[in-house]
Amino acid sequence: MLKLGEWIAKHRVLVLIIGTLLLIPSALGFLGTRVNYDILSYLPKDINTMVGQDILKDEFGKGGFSFVMLEGMNGKEIKETADKISAIDHVADVVCYESAVDLSIPKEMLPQKLNDFLNKGDTTVMAVFFDDTTSADGTLAAIDEMRAVTSKQCFISGMSAITTDMKHLTESETLIYTVIAVILTSIVLIITMDSFLIPVFFMLSIGYAVAWNLGSNIVLGEVSFITQALAMVLQLGVTMDYSIFLWHSYKEQQTYYPDDRCEAMAHAIAQTVGSVISSSFTTVAGFLAMCFMSFTLGLDLGIVMAKGVVCGVIACVTVLPSMILIFDRAIAKTSHRDFLPKFTKTSGFIVAHTPVFLVAAVVLLIPAFFGYKHYDVYYNLDSTLPATLDSVIANTKLSEDYAMNSTHLLLCDADMDAKTASAMISELEAQDGIQFVLGYNSLVGPAIPDEFVPDSLKTALKSENWQLMLIGSEYKVASDEVNAQITQLNRIVSDYDSKALLIGEAPATKDLIEITAHDFQVVSILSIAAIFLIIALNFKSVTLPVILVGVIELAIMMNLGIAYYTGTSLPFIASVVIGTIQLGATVDYAILMTTRYRTERSSGKEKKEAVGIALKTSVQSVITSALGFFAATVGVGVYSQIGMISSLCMLLARGALISMAVVITVLPSMFMLFDKLICKTSAGFLPDDGTQPNHRRLLHAFR
Repeated sequence: MLKLGEWIAKHRVLVLIIGTLLLIPSALGFLGTRVNYDILSYLPKDINTMVGQDILKDEFGKGGFSFVMLEGMNGKEIKETADKISAIDHVADVVCYESAVDLSIPKEMLPQKLNDFLNKGDTTVMAVFFDDTTSADGTLAAIDEMRAVTSKQCFISGMSAITTDMKHLTESETLIYTVIAVILTSIVLIITMDSFLIPVFFMLSIGYAVAWNLGSNIVLGEVSFITQALAMVLQLGVTMDYSIFLWHSYKEQQTYYPDDRCEAMAHAIAQTVGSVISSSFTTVAGFLAMCFMSFTLGLDLGIVMAKGVVCGVIACVTVLPSMILIFDRAIAKTSHRDFLPKFTKTSGFIVAHTPVFLVAAVVLLIPAFFGYKHYDVYYNLDSTLPATLDSVIANTKLSEDYAMNSTHLLLCDADMDAKTASAMISELEAQDGIQFVLGYNSLVGPAIPDEFVPDSLKTALKSENWQLMLIGSEYKVASDEVNAQITQLNRIVSDYDSKALLIGEAPATKDLIEITAHDFQVVSILSIAAIFLIIALNFKSVTLPVILVGVIELAIMMNLGIAYYTGTSLPFIASVVIGTIQLGATVDYAILMTTRYRTERSSGKEKKEAVGIALKTSVQSVITSALGFFAATVGVGVYSQIGMISSLCMLLARGALISMAVVITVLPSMFMLFDKLICKTSAGFLPDDGTQPNHRRLLHAFR
């Protein structure tokens, strides 16, 4: 590694030029990577709800759909609006009274249920089907075009409308996320580092890594909006330590090579490569554990963030050293004294009162575990979006005026006779919470001659193999009521048609709840097992993995448990994100302290002295790392109007501080309590025989 370091130091300008040139394909890759705003699209492709969506698209040429509510319009205006919407690219069908039958037919001839559904007071509702999936680019563009060509009397609801607003909101906020994270992290670095200028080069170096990572996402084809929004702040938070380590190593090497900056940097790079690669293993392991989820959002986020850590390591040992050497004099001129205290008294106090901190940890464990098991979770994304969004306003009006909070789509056999279909519809309508069941038979009814039914309506609701029905529910998506309702509807439908498929947002969300519950258990076990193994191999110890992972798991339980006691509802993915990222990223705090504890014990120092030195020398680095992670995420958490992004960032910010506090207080106390067991079950914690002073060998003999 020393030769690599010498080459980088010698060719620092070339290295920086190459790194900069790589930003060009990175920018092109970033612009060419599609962002997916549909969380449900990451469900396994072989489950019924996803299979049904494929059938809907292949057989009917339909994917997403929206209900459009019109206020204060007469029949002619409604027909004109329907025609405008029908002419928009990617709109497959528009179903309403005015398009379903000839306007000369009085509304009184329509089936009463249909009339009641389509018309309430001075409002009318129409169903708009798109020719592509809910979050496809064409569908989202169609929503924008619908809003452009319709009046303010039109309210466009549904998941496609929500997704469109989510896209616009995310696009408007993402750049601001970056600015906030960089400013707050730079403030932390200015306080914790010894130069006013070095934070600038830290941010630039990490910026290169972020750009490389986001640009390389083009090989994936697309990434989720959650990944896109979190990638920068997470990469900044988890890789900043590598830059700090290189800087400290360079300053240390300058004492050995005061007259040769390049040689000092070469040795610093060589030292940093081994350390940051070792440190990054735990973080990468946490991210890669997410790749084993059958809900492939975990795969999406896991691959991008693992890739980001690798890019961070590369930038840390190539771009950053080059910048430091090129601008070394300017950095030196902006040096300042340390603003952070040494925490000597704090370390002494903690070591002297370890029983107190152990008791406190045990006492906190009980409520933390209870809160961890009982905090509230939400799966419905629009529940945390701003109430001023057009889609949220539309959904609210649809709920208030039509008591409709979710709509299921039923695909059943096209050859089902009218009598059987009517019996099934009657039984479905009798279920609690069902507002209507609309299919070809219920739309047309016996009063309307078949020749008056437009071919467009027939093809909209029937294909060669399937017929389509819409089922309106007063229950909200992801609620216990709608999930029970879906179970009951599936049971009824299967009695009439064993191959029928119930699809839509609510059934897919029910699948999401069931699948992720299992996924999160798998990911939690895998991430803990992987990090446990890494620590065991690193320290050649049986007990240290248990202690270190246990300490961070306590911090995770406290973090998630707080949500229960504050009455905060968390996004469904919170547990897996926190369980893997907080564990993988902040266990490094514990590893840092443990490494110094081992060094001091192996040199012959007694446990109290060794623990005290380990804490005193590590506390400043732990605080710096935790504050950096906190700064990278807390601003985004406060600013973002997207509930899922805000909640995850606030959890990560809070988790960094909790892990910091637990590592500084509980971990040294665990070392004091289990020192004898650690030394017996771990390599390198006691001096070799013959090198240990006589009085220390005697003390160890009596222990």
